[in-house]
Amino acid sequence: MSKDNTFDFNNVLPIINEETEFFPLLSQEDEDEMSNADIPEILPILPLRNTVLFPGVVIPITVGRDKSIKLIKEAYKGDRTIGVVSQKDMTIEDPLFEELNSVGTVANIIKLLQMPDGNTTVIIQGKQRFKLNAVVQTDPYMLAQVERYDEEKPKTSSKEFKALISSIKELAQQIIQLSPNLPSEAGIAIKNIDSPTFLVNFISSNLSLELTSKQELLEKVDFVKRAKLLLEHLTTEIQMLELKNQIQNKVRVDLDKQQRDYFLHQQLKTIQEELGGNTPDLEIDSLRTRSKTKKWPKDVGNHFDKELEKLARINPAAADYSVQLNYLELLLDLPWQSYTKDNFDLARAEKTLDKDHYGLEKVKQRIVEYLAVLKLKNDMKAPILCLVGPPGVGKTSLGKSIAKALGRKYTRMALGGVRDEAEIRGHRKTYIGAMPGRIIQSLKKAGSSNPVFVLDEIDKIGSDFKGDPSSALLEVLDPEQNTNFYDHYVEMEYDLSKVMFIATANSLSSIQPALLDRMEIIEVNGYTIEEKVEIGKKHLLPKQREMHGLKTKDISLNAKSIEKIIDEYTRESGVRGLEKKIGSVVRGIATKIVMEKPYQANISATQVEEILGAPIFDKDLYEDNNTAGVVTGLAWTAVGGDILYIESSLSRGKGKLSLTGNLGDVMKESAAIAMAYLRSHAEDFGIDYRIFDEWDVNVHVPAGATPKDGPSAGITMLTALTSLFTQRKIRANLAMTGEITLRGKVLPVGGIKEKILAAKRSNIDTIILCKSNEKDILEIKEDYIKDMTFHYVKEMREVIQIALLDEKVKHAKDLTYVGQDHSKKS
Repeated sequence: MSKDNTFDFNNVLPIINEETEFFPLLSQEDEDEMSNADIPEILPILPLRNTVLFPGVVIPITVGRDKSIKLIKEAYKGDRTIGVVSQKDMTIEDPLFEELNSVGTVANIIKLLQMPDGNTTVIIQGKQRFKLNAVVQTDPYMLAQVERYDEEKPKTSSKEFKALISSIKELAQQIIQLSPNLPSEAGIAIKNIDSPTFLVNFISSNLSLELTSKQELLEKVDFVKRAKLLLEHLTTEIQMLELKNQIQNKVRVDLDKQQRDYFLHQQLKTIQEELGGNTPDLEIDSLRTRSKTKKWPKDVGNHFDKELEKLARINPAAADYSVQLNYLELLLDLPWQSYTKDNFDLARAEKTLDKDHYGLEKVKQRIVEYLAVLKLKNDMKAPILCLVGPPGVGKTSLGKSIAKALGRKYTRMALGGVRDEAEIRGHRKTYIGAMPGRIIQSLKKAGSSNPVFVLDEIDKIGSDFKGDPSSALLEVLDPEQNTNFYDHYVEMEYDLSKVMFIATANSLSSIQPALLDRMEIIEVNGYTIEEKVEIGKKHLLPKQREMHGLKTKDISLNAKSIEKIIDEYTRESGVRGLEKKIGSVVRGIATKIVMEKPYQANISATQVEEILGAPIFDKDLYEDNNTAGVVTGLAWTAVGGDILYIESSLSRGKGKLSLTGNLGDVMKESAAIAMAYLRSHAEDFGIDYRIFDEWDVNVHVPAGATPKDGPSAGITMLTALTSLFTQRKIRANLAMTGEITLRGKVLPVGGIKEKILAAKRSNIDTIILCKSNEKDILEIKEDYIKDMTFHYVKEMREVIQIALLDEKVKHAKDLTYVGQDHSKKS
């Protein structure tokens, strides 16, 4: 955009001095001659953007507008007389007649110069004032009808007038002395001016004033009033300069290292601007611009503005600057009121969940229920779901499927081994290296305030001297409190009520009770063999094929092959081990393809064994029932259900009970209770009470390196001891689980589904359970347990009747009193 700008007098002074016919200072005679000269009725008008020309004053201007260049060139060829008027608004490129001030100055063009940079510079001198009356033409430049604008002549002989002019001169001299940027020649020039009128005009032109103030001085008709107004401006200017110099002197005296660094930083800022880099001012402007478009609560916006003002006052070289800058950037990056839209298509949600996960009906049903209620109410505090189950059953990956079904963002936080409370609530930002908590960081990463948030391994949170993270999670996972979650770093309350938290755990025993109370527990138990076969075909094999660069035609596994891998190469509730073994099979085929060896794409069970080697596990772990005192029990472990054996034996002694097998206190108590119950009810089972004092009993649970504990082996131990003392066989393919009391009552236990799956893997088809556990069996699909028989009992007598056969073991020793009728004893 072209401009008409005034030049700095210092820059053009050498050019002016080269012109011998030019002398910038006017005498009184020159002033009188100039003011009495006639002016044309029609003048070409040159609009100026940012200056006012006074009579007698010489100024250089750079001409940039096309109209102005034409005007100057034609006038320079003619009588060199033009009218100079300042614009009311300096931003207007091509001002109209009404957009010009009404009073201007007739000017004479002294010299027209072509500058080295290609611009046209013209030196003009003001002659006398005029007033605009009407516009005559606008193209190719403006012509206007004008008239003289004379001023009232002062009485120069009066003392008051002389004192006024003297004061103006003195103040102007003081300003020149206080301003280091003004040349000393300016003071000499002012001192040599004889004409009071030219003196006032010269100082008004060169004084640092607003354009409107200069125009006001030009339009003053009364010279004395104009001089007094100029004196006021000079007084204000000198006061500002004195105050400025006082401040500079004080700063110069108090200059310390931090201020020195600040000035150096200002220099660095200029260098960075030249290189195109970011500077502190640019950073602050960028933050302010981003905040204007940010959607957040009003109190957060007010807090941000205050913190931004604080940043602007901090020295950029100070350490606090980067801390404050990072804090403000975090506030801008957080998705305060940014939500994704939920997809309420329930059919699509069911299809998505079924596609990604086989089985897990209870979890899928709960998600569909959540969507249905959310669709009806359109505003619901997100539930806190806790998926509990053994490893490898798909708890974590289920979170991704839920996010996909809802159409929400997904984020995950691993809690295993977290011991510092600041991991949840963040550090206070006054500390070195302070960071927000991982809850806030995860929301920032997700970019949404209503994501599906998976809290993985919540049962493995630790605690030490740094705090208790599980207690910090109480506020996060309480739907009544998490609307105002407070992070120490953010220092503002954040609404977590729209976040759908999904916690995962292998066991509930290590979770703090208060935290457990805030969550809705959903058990994700292990898979049956049939489910694993389907998961292997639909999910694991395609995934492994893609990972290893194979196509569908390159390899396929039938149901028998996958079942062989499940039975003989894995022993788990989940499918993680199954995926690894399928990956081994796929790698074996990939090797043959690369080496161009012959192979069959449809892998048979025989080929599975050729690739994976000899089976790791025996398909049937159940042992025979020809040994008295050995009973199969069912146990729950962190990796799912398993079977265990309670072995017992007799040896001559004094009735001592020995327990081995790395047993916990609860399991030892179960053995003691079983022995006490058997002693008190020996007659009911046909056992002579005297043998308890003449035989020592040893109870052992194999796999001694594995810690074992829990009450569920109670009925198994009592059955084993009863079988031992009566030498009666145990029913074939039988297992049991349940807690026992001294009265012989059977109590319910947990982990039933995992235990049933473990029994089925071992070809056990008869299970004894507490009557109260019947509800757990009803939740298992009937297809999975159709070949199994369940006996539900309330008392231990029923267990003995079902478990023990009348037939005694073939190789039982002839033990005195064992199994004899009391009436036949001597």
